[in-house]
Amino acid sequence: MSLKVLNTNNLHLPITSLGRTKKPTKTMEKLIEVGIETIEDLLWVMPLRVQKIPRVRPFSEIEVQKLFLGKGKITQLNIYPAFGRKGKGRVQLFNANVLVKDSLSDSYIRLRWFNAYPNIKKQLEQLEEFVFLGTPTEAKDEIIIANPQINPVKENEVIIEYPTINTIAGRHVKALIDKIPDTIWNTELPDPTLHPLSLIEALKVIHGKNTDTSFELAVERLKYQEFFNNQIKARARRERNKALNAPVIISNKDYSHLFPYELTGDQKQVLEDVKRDLKQNYPMMRMVQGDVGCGKTSIAIIAALMAIENKKQVAFMCPTEALATQHFKTLTKILPEDISFSLLLGSTSQKDKKQIYAKLKSGEIDLIIGTHSLIQDSVEFNDLALAIIDEQHKFGVGQRLKLFSKGQGVHSIIMSATPIPRSLQLAQYGDLSISTIRELPGGRKGIKTRIVSPENKPKFLSFLKTRLSLGEQIYVVVPAIEESLTTDMRSVAEIYEQYRNYFPENKVEVLHGQLSSEEKQAVMNRFEQGSVDILVSTTVIEVGINVLNSTVISIYSPERFGLSTLHQLRGRVGRGEKPGFCFLVLDKKLQDDSMKRLEIIEKTIDGFEISEADLQFRGQGELFGLNQSGHNSGFKLANIFEDRPIFEQVSRDINKLESTQTEVLNSLLMKEVQNLHVSTTI
Repeated sequence: MSLKVLNTNNLHLPITSLGRTKKPTKTMEKLIEVGIETIEDLLWVMPLRVQKIPRVRPFSEIEVQKLFLGKGKITQLNIYPAFGRKGKGRVQLFNANVLVKDSLSDSYIRLRWFNAYPNIKKQLEQLEEFVFLGTPTEAKDEIIIANPQINPVKENEVIIEYPTINTIAGRHVKALIDKIPDTIWNTELPDPTLHPLSLIEALKVIHGKNTDTSFELAVERLKYQEFFNNQIKARARRERNKALNAPVIISNKDYSHLFPYELTGDQKQVLEDVKRDLKQNYPMMRMVQGDVGCGKTSIAIIAALMAIENKKQVAFMCPTEALATQHFKTLTKILPEDISFSLLLGSTSQKDKKQIYAKLKSGEIDLIIGTHSLIQDSVEFNDLALAIIDEQHKFGVGQRLKLFSKGQGVHSIIMSATPIPRSLQLAQYGDLSISTIRELPGGRKGIKTRIVSPENKPKFLSFLKTRLSLGEQIYVVVPAIEESLTTDMRSVAEIYEQYRNYFPENKVEVLHGQLSSEEKQAVMNRFEQGSVDILVSTTVIEVGINVLNSTVISIYSPERFGLSTLHQLRGRVGRGEKPGFCFLVLDKKLQDDSMKRLEIIEKTIDGFEISEADLQFRGQGELFGLNQSGHNSGFKLANIFEDRPIFEQVSRDINKLESTQTEVLNSLLMKEVQNLHVSTTI
């Protein structure tokens, strides 16, 4: 097999070439804003829904929410102005209420049009027997079809619906895709894969330009392509990394004595992995994963001290100010006095920021702990050699590359408390070496988890009262800040008032993302100092909070959270010598699937088992997803859990290319490496 080198310049034409003039339309401008700039980008805008028009059926076979094609005669017609609603050109819009008798039976159905243009009014007034297409819904014990198509395209043809993208309605997206000429649809795309179906044929099927090929095969082909592109990019990042020069960092000192505990066997093994990587003359790119409290940070601190010993600087980036502040406090207790380190947050005063910037540039600061503030252009290092990123899943690839670009050949440690299944490791972190800590430090009493049904709530509150009487503290987590009109999620304000009434003798405070940084820190300081007994909070406490005296966490509406988030939240308690308790508080009886999810959290504290289950329960959702926004680091179609066989086939095929088509694979890798070099994120 050889790579087809074909003229595909027409695919790289801007989407403005599809217009009457070179000036972009409003639709084009909005799509360009989110990265859909070329015709090839447009081809990868996936439909939200693709449906074949069914055969004409009697009304008795109507199914709610399923596309229906019917035939009948109008027996009652009411058309009236849609008052206050004007269309383009200020034209008056109409509403219509139509009763139709089935041509295939004695049944009737009601069709309704809302805000219809005059041409629909005229059409309805002239109709006798006609065919209509729409999706039935049930309203007030009556089945209706709203805004059906009149005398639509033929049976077995395809209806394609596109999602709203950057406020542009799907019908406008479809209108633009329909302008792509046949010459482009018939252009062969370069296809270095080993898949039997060509990429352009799969795209033609997805967009309804070819109905001969299996739709399922076309979807599978596009998922294959996404995994293929993903793996090539991961390999390219790895190849590019090996071509960079990095400082060799060697230390014979034992820094483990700084910690008030002995390193576990897993920690010692991971530390050896890190030491081996730091001796290389190209950058270490290692992920350290493990459950909450397993000691990942200890490994990162030792690596930082090794770099500082070698006269280098270290950056420690966290996703939240709370987590950065927590690490700063920990380091204050651990680091030797001759180490210079600072904290840089978005809320840091301009005066302090300027001083920190100057000291980083001059090399006076050995270690900087901070948030996204560390990747601002104003931050310059004298000699950055090690970047540590905590809770890596909160950052994109571009953000970590931006931090690494602050030095020459920067070593990196990326920490994750959300254990990642092997297939997902390869898909999203194929450029990283991965070390795992499963063993937890000794001395911990563990955490017990229980689901609290509405009828058991009095017993649950009595238990909380007992823990409070022992001088212990409690977290109460709520999934919303204010009452929602569309869901029954409990608000922070409501729960706060409830707990003030439940426990009038105790001090209750609230913490959520809408508070200023100063307000959040003040609340957390009071909780850490023990002057607050009960902290009612949103998920801002998911990471970065370490109050050993807090032994209970109560999570309201737990079905609203992913399993991994529940596991992270649970990790806020049981961190010291006192046992921890986690309660999943239900407001109502849940459906079986939701209960099964929560029972997993109740039965196991194994983060790896929970992570796998979380992936499985999330499922694929909509066939093509709702949030398409041009280029992003995720997949449009592929799902790493459900499509694992496709992913594994891609891995096998790339290995075949490596052994039989070296030239093809090398050319792909070189192209991606070049893209990385010119990327603005590096």
